[in-house]
Amino acid sequence: MALRMNRRERYSVFFACILILAVIVYQFGIAPFTEKKKLFERQLASKKTALVQINRLKSEYESFLNKNNNLKKINSQREKAFTLFAFLEKLAVKAGLDGNIDYMKPSSSLDKASKIELSLVEMKLKSIKLSQLAAYLYLVETSQNIVFVKRLAISRDGRDEGYISAVLHVETIRS
Repeated sequence: MALRMNRRERYSVFFACILILAVIVYQFGIAPFTEKKKLFERQLASKKTALVQINRLKSEYESFLNKNNNLKKINSQREKAFTLFAFLEKLAVKAGLDGNIDYMKPSSSLDKASKIELSLVEMKLKSIKLSQLAAYLYLVETSQNIVFVKRLAISRDGRDEGYISAVLHVETIRS
């Protein structure tokens, strides 16, 4: 039993078959390809961002290593018998503050992040002028011995007008 269709019905069936075939080709051929392409483009953008961050971290790490090597070089150039306590005392004599030292407390600690051993001295200077403190701090900070003022507390000296007391926490890398 053959179906008898007129010409218009045959064209309609033919176009319907072509439309169904086009939908199948798109659904199983083209759509997965474009989805994969979009996925790869997103992954590529993510990887590019990660690469930029890795390069930034690499340059930061290299600068840290360079600074660390510079510190080691400077540390190796300072005299072998260097102690922070004696160094600060010598600078106090040079600045004319040797009579104003109330106390000096040496200690040491280990920096957990860099595993570097630090030498620390807490020092109290009493009955000094601000200009004397500034001169002393200048000597400490500009020395070539990698010495840093970690903390500084200044208070007005109650006895004399214009005089102050200062507590310094000074640190350096231990040789």
